[in-house]
Amino acid sequence: MPLDPDQPNANEEETSESEIHSQKENQDMSDESVRKRIRQSSPSPLGRNTPQASPPRFVSLEELMETTKGVTKMALAHEIVVNGDFKIKQPELPEGSLEKRVRDIVHKAFWDCLEAQFHEDPPTYDHAITLLGEIKETLSSFLLPGHTRIRNQINEVLDLDLIKQQAENNVLDISKLVKFIIEMMGMLCAPARDEDIKKLKDIKEIVPLFRDIFSVLDLMKIDMANFAVSSIRPHLMQQSVEYERQKFQDFFDKQPNSLELVTNWLQEAADDLACKSRMESMCSDGEVGAVAVHSIPAFSALTVQNHAYLRLLKWDHRTPFPETLLLDQTRFEEMQHELDQLTTMGTILLVTYNSTGPALSSLPGFMEKLKTVIKVLLTGMHLSSFNLIEAMATISEKICAEVNSCLSHHGFTPFSAEKETALKGQIQAAADPNNHIHKLIDSRIQKFLESHLSASQQKIVPVLPGGLGPIQKELEEIAIRYTRFVNYNKIVFSPHYDTILSKILHKDDSH
Repeated sequence: MPLDPDQPNANEEETSESEIHSQKENQDMSDESVRKRIRQSSPSPLGRNTPQASPPRFVSLEELMETTKGVTKMALAHEIVVNGDFKIKQPELPEGSLEKRVRDIVHKAFWDCLEAQFHEDPPTYDHAITLLGEIKETLSSFLLPGHTRIRNQINEVLDLDLIKQQAENNVLDISKLVKFIIEMMGMLCAPARDEDIKKLKDIKEIVPLFRDIFSVLDLMKIDMANFAVSSIRPHLMQQSVEYERQKFQDFFDKQPNSLELVTNWLQEAADDLACKSRMESMCSDGEVGAVAVHSIPAFSALTVQNHAYLRLLKWDHRTPFPETLLLDQTRFEEMQHELDQLTTMGTILLVTYNSTGPALSSLPGFMEKLKTVIKVLLTGMHLSSFNLIEAMATISEKICAEVNSCLSHHGFTPFSAEKETALKGQIQAAADPNNHIHKLIDSRIQKFLESHLSASQQKIVPVLPGGLGPIQKELEEIAIRYTRFVNYNKIVFSPHYDTILSKILHKDDSH
């Protein structure tokens, strides 16, 4: 039976239950990063100004620890389900950090001690035997219940009692054991590690060889964890909605004023819709005064929800995020940065094509070339250290140079100095949110995303607004990710949203 490209190479035995051996390791490796995200995303209780109806209930340490563990598991399950590219990665300590310095010192001391033992006369193998025991345990963890022959082989060759006797009698052949270990690693590793195994065979010094064996074993652990993740994802999809819903409820049952931020978020969305409706009515009727409340159409719960989610893409992330969306706050923030960059890019391209006319807009490859230039120069646009004015000046120079080069190459007349100066000025103004073309592109992007949310319920393809053609591919990629996160969140927390929106809309109807 052919192996999955990411599956280990142990094709001599049955491999149908590989996830069993990796789920615990997958969870342990992710717990700390998930806890960090929860701590960073959770709103501070000091930021709440709403008076409490009753004193908060005190939560015991045991309850808090148990609840935190549940939220950590929920976050891991959520990450696996919504992120198709989710992978366990090897943790890397920051260069120059205290943790890295301490780790490097400790590791160097250990390997120096091992080398010193090998150079004794006769050699001492205490540390080496300890390492062999760890390697034996790691190799065994890669095996499935059906790998009986390989397990027996590992137990026979890496028999620690026998190895200790051989060491005491000074007849231990450490090179023979290491050769066997490398052979087992080559049999059990994923195809992506074949090159690493090959490099191990070329190392002659025993201490560097041990050190690199452990490095490759760490990578193999991550490979197995990721294989387990891909294996359990289809099963997790079926159970994740109820699981997340229950874990979330368990956590917030122990918190005072739970869902206060969600309530405010949905209320503000409803208020914003009502305000926009009033403004549209005034503009269409030519009125200056207030419009009667009864003239404002009643909004459905779905419309309010979609508008609330759309407002998350303009969120000030210095303020607390809605409780139900904490696990996805980083995603929404990243999409917000992508959309800001895409809006600027779309504005620049529209301004450029308006200046060049149809002469260049239809040329294959030219638009992609301009997009590459703009994207590179706008990288890090959301960072406080980014100099937008300088970047836009550079972009205007590059765009004008590309346009003139392309015009000349295809037999058209290059821009005059006056026209080039005008185009540079328009490009440099494109990043200003108050620029009318920038506002137009931003508005149409928001309209497209909103229509994408609505269309996902009806299984139809939304129409792309005019002027967004040059950024259609990038916009659709973001829209698909955005809609997936939003729809999954709606399903998980629909009982909470329905209850809150029922009160909000009923209150509005009663006025």
